Amino acid sequence: MALKITVIGTGYLGATHAAAMAELGFDVLGLDVVPEKIEMLRRGEVPMYEPGLEDLLRKHVAGIEGSTGRLGFTTDYAEAAAFGDIHFVCVNTPQKQGEYACDMSYVDAAFAALAPHLTGPALVVGKSTVPVGSAARLAAYLAAHAPAGADAELAWNPEFLREGFAVQDTLHPDRIVVGVRGERAEKLLREVYATPLADGAPFVVTDFPTAELVKTAANSFLATKISFINAMAEVCEAADGDVLKLAEAIGYDDRIGAKFLRAGVGFGGGCLPKDIRAFMARAGELGADQALTFLREIDSINMRRRGQMVEMAREAVGGSFLGKRVAVLGAAFKPDSDDVRDSPALNVAGQIHLQGAQVTVYDPKGMTNARRLFPTLGYADSATEAVRGAHAVLHLTEWREFRELDPAVLGEAATTRLVLDGRNALDPERWRRAGWTYRAMGRPTA
Repeated sequence: MALKITVIGTGYLGATHAAAMAELGFDVLGLDVVPEKIEMLRRGEVPMYEPGLEDLLRKHVAGIEGSTGRLGFTTDYAEAAAFGDIHFVCVNTPQKQGEYACDMSYVDAAFAALAPHLTGPALVVGKSTVPVGSAARLAAYLAAHAPAGADAELAWNPEFLREGFAVQDTLHPDRIVVGVRGERAEKLLREVYATPLADGAPFVVTDFPTAELVKTAANSFLATKISFINAMAEVCEAADGDVLKLAEAIGYDDRIGAKFLRAGVGFGGGCLPKDIRAFMARAGELGADQALTFLREIDSINMRRRGQMVEMAREAVGGSFLGKRVAVLGAAFKPDSDDVRDSPALNVAGQIHLQGAQVTVYDPKGMTNARRLFPTLGYADSATEAVRGAHAVLHLTEWREFRELDPAVLGEAATTRLVLDGRNALDPERWRRAGWTYRAMGRPTA
């Protein structure tokens, strides 16, 4: 009999996972406690921008003309428990208010709501990013509170989605990691991921703690690499070096690699910042805090970049923002996303606004979320409108649209042709030929 899958939590991770499981041929039921979100998904609409996700959803959602009908949605835990053989838990684990630690309340609530309905053999699979030790605790909770007892098993299967590439990363993962305690759980997960495994995806079987640590270790390494090159950018600023050429030179060493070596205003989003902070907090609880003290500096370097961008902009406009108009190109924390959580672009825009400038922001996809978070900033419907009358233009999110702008056309709208490249992604010569003064972080003489 074919496996049936439920996905609990239909946010960014859950909606993507549910649609991808349907694409892999399974009957899937997505569950969320927010009725408005469920109604939206039933119409084949997603509550966030993610390339390819809405098309994939519409291909499978029941009730949409021409769909496979393999994907449905509910708010009822009893219905989900009766439907599924495997239950993927994909709820959010944000940073606790006023603390570094991870807020496990959504995960705990999902397990508490699901467990009483598990009357027969079932596999619950955690995908949320949680502090190490959580899986063992939740496995014990399931065994104690599910009518099925020990037949309600747990596995941990961390997600490695990159915003902007989430559909691709789910259907064609670069690795699948499963933390299991028995052969049955491993066998079921091999069945779930049979298609990517047949395509050659590595399958790493491990224990609970290691599976939980893989995601936080991976994100900590990526954060370290980004902050390393940003620290080198600070040195380049002081020494008149060129961090772009420095990154190119060290990137040819295959032990280092060229990826994640683009200096700029640093990382943001809903994962990297909160994950490395939660990792530090958990290490402290385990008595291993000295092992991760370096992550404090990684976080510090990253946050410092935003202030340095503000300082660079203030110097560029003559030492004061009062009476100045500043255009900010970018609101999302990265391109191909509408996610503005902990966005360096919006943080810089907000700081400049507070220091007296009139700031106008444009982003291809993140405007609605940006307005909600920073309602006092100005917003424009295009890059040209944002730049109109500006004394400085800040490029802070690396959208292709911004790289392809015509600097000559944009220059007609600006008061001063001054561009500060906070992502080291624009072509300096192209902008200078159009009469712009170009300045980038970590490249004082470039």
